[in-house]
Amino acid sequence: MFPLADDFNATSWNDLEPVARNLLERPVEDADDLESLFKDISDMAEHVSEAGAKLYIGMTCDTENEEKQSAFMSFVENVRPKMSEVSNKIDLKIAGLDFLGSLPERYDLILRSMQNSIEIFREENIPLSVECTRLSTEYQKITGAMTVEFDGMERTMPQMRKFLESNDRDIRRLAWTKIRERRMVDSERISEIMDDLVRIRHNIAINSGFENYVDYAFRSMERFDYTPKDCLAFHEAVEIHCMPLIHSINEERRNGFEYDELMPWDVNEKSGDSPDIFGRPPLQPFEEVDDLVSITLKVFHSLSPELGEMFNRLIEGEVLDLDSRKGKAPGGYQYNLEKTGLPFIFMNASGQQGDVETMIHEAGHAFHTMYCSHHDLIQDRNYPIEFAEVASMSMELLTQPYWGEFYDSKETTDRARKMHLEAIIGLLAWICRIDAFQHWMYSNPNHTREERSKAWLDLRAKYGPKTNWNGFEEDEALFWQTQGHLFGAPFYYIEYGIAQLGALQIWMTQLDDPEKALNDYANAMKLGNTRTLPHLFESADIELSFDEGHIGNLVSSVRKSLSELSV
Repeated sequence: MFPLADDFNATSWNDLEPVARNLLERPVEDADDLESLFKDISDMAEHVSEAGAKLYIGMTCDTENEEKQSAFMSFVENVRPKMSEVSNKIDLKIAGLDFLGSLPERYDLILRSMQNSIEIFREENIPLSVECTRLSTEYQKITGAMTVEFDGMERTMPQMRKFLESNDRDIRRLAWTKIRERRMVDSERISEIMDDLVRIRHNIAINSGFENYVDYAFRSMERFDYTPKDCLAFHEAVEIHCMPLIHSINEERRNGFEYDELMPWDVNEKSGDSPDIFGRPPLQPFEEVDDLVSITLKVFHSLSPELGEMFNRLIEGEVLDLDSRKGKAPGGYQYNLEKTGLPFIFMNASGQQGDVETMIHEAGHAFHTMYCSHHDLIQDRNYPIEFAEVASMSMELLTQPYWGEFYDSKETTDRARKMHLEAIIGLLAWICRIDAFQHWMYSNPNHTREERSKAWLDLRAKYGPKTNWNGFEEDEALFWQTQGHLFGAPFYYIEYGIAQLGALQIWMTQLDDPEKALNDYANAMKLGNTRTLPHLFESADIELSFDEGHIGNLVSSVRKSLSELSV
């Protein structure tokens, strides 16, 4: 039976059931038997993972295709629940063995993860998790279908971004208003979806013996190395060190524009970006998606021949879906195809500098996947999310010296670098706002919509830019609806902040010793999930810390680099 054939159909429970039964019924007499069992569990998990990945990719690439939507939901409803039950039974089988102590140290993290899964698993949570997936899929379908008529054409939300960078304030205002009007059409249903998700997730937590979904999420996401209290300390440090810099940058913009006050269409709410105060045209690093790919390939070859070759493998493997089009889900992601052996990259490019950063970011995830592909067990390749984002965010910073490939002058390249560094500070604030919002929502699961709006606005006052939303108060109170993670990946957001701190440290190493930075990066990424999160940070010669002074030093380094870019 094992290894399973390459064409094994893991979308069918009829095909999976005898495989699962074999694993459950197989005698395990000693450590050798157990290691063989682990290998076959991994083989089955790889097939299931890739089957789910392909269905998810198909659904997000074409949210209006009912057949693809149905195929994905059939997998979610008919395969994943049964696999969840099987996984729990296999975990219990292994946990009951009396010779686990004789296993090599390499299995310690796998066993820790299994024990955690046993402790929080409840069969009654399976249909609740399915319902959460159904609701988050509906959210993706709603947002993927959003378009507006603008400048004589029907445009998707990602395609509208370029108009928000226009030097013409009236164009920005009109574009921003059109976007908000379109989003508000579906705001009621999106609020209903969040109402349901909060209620269901709270029930999942209660069923598993937790007081609230915050505590459950930390355990289910295996956050063994930091706590909710650490996250709150992170929020406070960002408020202390990032917000003064953000307000200073925006005051410089206000004076440069000669505006009485900044409006929402003058500053990007999430990244903190704004149009150029000197009236220079918006950055246009590429025109067509093919250009984005070919130039990015040059950047990676310039940075490292090894990384260049990895990116070339992605191109040749035809695992890039990068353009924005109607019916495509918003956002970007990298999804590993475990059996194929290549990562898939999804994004919505529209010709902006932000697209360059997204492309490089997702490529960083792909490199991480490729670096640790030598591990034979899927469990050893499923690296912690916090370190996955170190891989991607570091790559954004490490490639900065080569961004000249996208532009025809040093001045334009420096503008792109400045935008990126400013956006890092802006993003840290947005990350803390989203994370704090989730902590509040799930610590107060019986909240009303009015209370939710107030909590969001209170956080915006702490972590948001000083822009005037007069006349758009309802939009301001519901702007959280634009963050897809809240729907499909609850609590997956602080990882970006933790990782950004790690990425900034690798960048600081690069400023002094580029070769060491690349070696530190590669050595750490090759470890996959074979070390704890603090040890992975140590392997890259960086520190996992939420200390205010540590964060302050990193922000000071960004501030210094910004002062050296006279653009």
